[in-house]
Amino acid sequence: MCLIVFAWKVNPHVPLIAAANRDEFYERASAPAGSWPEHPQVYAGRDLQAGGSWMGITQMPAGASRFAAITNIRSPQDHRADAPSRGALVADYLAGSMSAQDYIAQIRPGCAAYNGFNLVLGDADTLIWFSNRGDGDPRNGLPLEPGIYGLSNALLDAPWPKVLKTKAQFASLMCLGAPDEAYFEMLADTTRAPDFRLPDTGVPLDLERVLSAVCIETPGYGTRTSTVVKLFPDAPGELHELLVQ
Repeated sequence: MCLIVFAWKVNPHVPLIAAANRDEFYERASAPAGSWPEHPQVYAGRDLQAGGSWMGITQMPAGASRFAAITNIRSPQDHRADAPSRGALVADYLAGSMSAQDYIAQIRPGCAAYNGFNLVLGDADTLIWFSNRGDGDPRNGLPLEPGIYGLSNALLDAPWPKVLKTKAQFASLMCLGAPDEAYFEMLADTTRAPDFRLPDTGVPLDLERVLSAVCIETPGYGTRTSTVVKLFPDAPGELHELLVQ
């Protein structure tokens, strides 16, 4: 994933509401969200190159569904081609039975082997953000407080234009009780940020401009899917995915 905005315990009837875009190279093969044959409880999209996932839920009885999603941290100078696939962090949590806290404790000792990532995982009771680049943030690896959060390719709530814009729109849609279609419309915004608001992530300015849009469009890379997820305290979780390109 390259953009996730989510509300955690803001609505007592829907502890988690998340809206996300996955940005990826078009040539990288993937499967749309669905049940995994070897783990029928997992409902997620799948990276057919490395076998992991960017976002998914478990189809469990009322109130027991789990959620996990990941974004990469954009740091081209630190990228290692031999690092393990970050999508396995999502897949392994969803396929297992460990609590979010125990899973973070298990992966923490080896997390430096991966390229930079943000991982959000949990259930209707506990949600955790964990990053192998977030040691300076006191929230890293601990249960999140109620609120509205945003993630792109930097740390939690980094003030990138697309994060600030979608958090504000997301909050408004929640207040209005908007249907899922409104969240998908929000995620389809191709407007680019002005240069003076762009972050400096180590890529050329023309690429920084392209990547500043909520929904990215380029000849070889862009937003592949948009997804809306909801976890409930008394019903199975929901994941709705829209294929974009």
